[in-house]
Amino acid sequence: MTTPPTAPIDVLLVEDDPGDELMTREAFADNRIGNVLHVVRDGEEALDFLYRRGAHANAVRPGLILLDLNLPKYDGRQVLEKIKSDPELAHIPVVVLTTSAAEEDILRSYRLHANAYVTKPVDLDQFIAAVRQIDDFFVQVVRLPRDGT
Repeated sequence: MTTPPTAPIDVLLVEDDPGDELMTREAFADNRIGNVLHVVRDGEEALDFLYRRGAHANAVRPGLILLDLNLPKYDGRQVLEKIKSDPELAHIPVVVLTTSAAEEDILRSYRLHANAYVTKPVDLDQFIAAVRQIDDFFVQVVRLPRDGT
C-alpha cells in the first residue's frame, strides 16, 4: 500500500543570516521540496507575517515555521512564546532551527512549546540532510491541520 503524496505547504523561515537562508533555499531545491518558502528576517517581521500586518497584509498562514533563536528586534524565544500563547497560531508546528546547542536554549524552547529543536549543522551537506529530515517528518509523516485562514 502506498501513501498518497502530500500537498505542498507554506513554510515560514524566520532567519536573519543570509547564508543560512541560502542554505535553506538550497536544501529545499536539492530535496525537490515542493513547499513554498516564505522568509522574514527578524522577530517583528515574523509577527507581522503571522498577524498579516503592514507589508504582509496578504500573507498566507504557514503550515510550518522554521525559527532561528538569535534574531533582531524580537528574538526567537519571544516570537515562539507569542505564537504558542495565541489560540489562532498555537497549532502551527514550530521547529527551532538555530546554531545554539546550549542546554538552556533547548529547555526553554521546549518549555515554550516548540515542536522540535534542531541545531544547525555548519556543513552544507549535513544542513541539507537536516532540512530534508524536518520536511520528511513534518510534511510527509505527521498530519498537520489544514488552516485555510
